[in-house]
Amino acid sequence: MTGKYNYKHNTKKLKKANRSPVTVVSAANAEIFINHIVFSSAYFYSAVDGELSMNQIVCLSTSNFNPFPTRKQNVMKRLKESKILYFDPPVSILAPFKDHSARERIFAYKKEGEKVTDSITVYAMPPVLPFYNKFRFINRVNQWTLSRFVKKKMKLHQFQKPVLWCYSPSSCDIIAKIPKRALVYDCVDRHSAYQGMITPAVVDKMEQDLAKKADMVFSTAAGLHETLSVYNQNAVLIPNGAAFEIFSKAAEGGLETPKELSGLSGKIFGFVGMLQECINYDWLEALAKACPNDHLVFIGKPLPGVDLSRFDCYKNVHFLGLKKQAELPAYLSKFDVCLNPFRSGALSKDVSPLKFYEYLATGKPVVTAPEPLQVLDYRDVIYLADSEEEFIKQCILAAGEENVDLRTKRMGYGKECSWDARVNKMEEELKKRKIF
Repeated sequence: MTGKYNYKHNTKKLKKANRSPVTVVSAANAEIFINHIVFSSAYFYSAVDGELSMNQIVCLSTSNFNPFPTRKQNVMKRLKESKILYFDPPVSILAPFKDHSARERIFAYKKEGEKVTDSITVYAMPPVLPFYNKFRFINRVNQWTLSRFVKKKMKLHQFQKPVLWCYSPSSCDIIAKIPKRALVYDCVDRHSAYQGMITPAVVDKMEQDLAKKADMVFSTAAGLHETLSVYNQNAVLIPNGAAFEIFSKAAEGGLETPKELSGLSGKIFGFVGMLQECINYDWLEALAKACPNDHLVFIGKPLPGVDLSRFDCYKNVHFLGLKKQAELPAYLSKFDVCLNPFRSGALSKDVSPLKFYEYLATGKPVVTAPEPLQVLDYRDVIYLADSEEEFIKQCILAAGEENVDLRTKRMGYGKECSWDARVNKMEEELKKRKIF
């Protein structure tokens, strides 16, 4: 018997003979029936094996999937042979009172999931009670609510026991409520160092509980790794990376000048990233004042509580807001110098700045503070400043750089730090522990 087995046709032949597919009498019909079983079984098990070979992952993120890509999105998009349910972080029921744009997110969980890639579906979480980083009992209530929502979506997508991949210490109180075959904690910040409605000791204890129960712990900075490796022997340091294939385009030339930059003369000192409290705005204001004929360009969104009104009086300071990742190379190609001015502190020390690795991928000169500590690994290709005066001096020096070899070496480092390389390393560690 050759060719594709025709189940419908052969079943009809049996029915015409007034026999069911099970009640087979003649040898000819027996052959038809046996072939039906063999081919149908082969198809069924092939399909099941294909599904089972895919890693099912439930990602509880601390960043919305859109519009600004961070570590979470970059990692999830590169995990191979995986089906992923990506849950945006919940907002507090008080959030709209502080940020009017948060109103939409209060009810976003009622919408259907968004299939952003063939392998990733994104859901918004239901809103939660405030003060969960101050009082553990409130976090337990919130996580119970969230667990019901997550399990509902897991059932919808036929997720049985996925890998639960967490980014927030608050997830410590949801892990017992979600069916899973493994738990991964990917720590990207010193969470207890953030300002706002938190009690550091509460956050640290939640993180400790999460790390102890994890089957794999990743961290982005040495300080975080040192802390977490005390609680879990399966802790591995894997810093942030850069989408090298995107940001290296800034070095190719021929990109169209963005309209916001087309009328600017003089040097352009640029910053890309979220405008958060750990940025040294004193240094940046001093630079704007010291170089009135040059320009400071900021691409990013200020986080709640960050006051940038001090720059209102400077005509050479430009805030362009968020830009899509695909648009960034055009802006970076026009920067003369890329800035990484973190303020010294617990949060800055243990940050693994995406912007720094993205800067390296462009080949552009980078002026940076000595924190985050990871930048010191690249001291041979960057301009370091540990004071306001030194920052201005290094910016002027970097703006006049003509060393082609330095640019090439930066891009080499950028490629070594690509997200592809970082995620490959993650997958190696997960396979080593039979999580993947």
